[in-house]
Amino acid sequence: MTLQADQKSPRRAPFSLRRTPEERQQLEAQAGAMPLASYIKSVVFADEAPKYRSRRKPPVAEQQLLAEVLARLAQTRQANNLNQIAKHLNQGTLVVDPELEEDLKRAVAEVTWMRATLMKALGVSS
Repeated sequence: MTLQADQKSPRRAPFSLRRTPEERQQLEAQAGAMPLASYIKSVVFADEAPKYRSRRKPPVAEQQLLAEVLARLAQTRQANNLNQIAKHLNQGTLVVDPELEEDLKRAVAEVTWMRATLMKALGVSS
């Protein structure tokens, strides 16, 4: 029985497996008289082959929380402002006036919210 051209099963692109000379030697020894590709397929597709969990995407709710944190980070200059405050503090030139005190309180609240939101999105208890 011959297959017509339009009935042939599609061939996949070749698959390459890089290994050290020692690894190849070990595989060839394990394969014995069996062709190496056939041996590798028999091992990989065996019912007893180890199964690994696929990476799971975070649930939509957690993705939304993470997106919200990233959006807030993009909207604020808190990191830069805190860096400038630390610089002036280290130089001894920091003057704490009511406006700066309010900015610091706002920055602390924002960082606290971000921490709590990230922990919730990652499923970490505080």
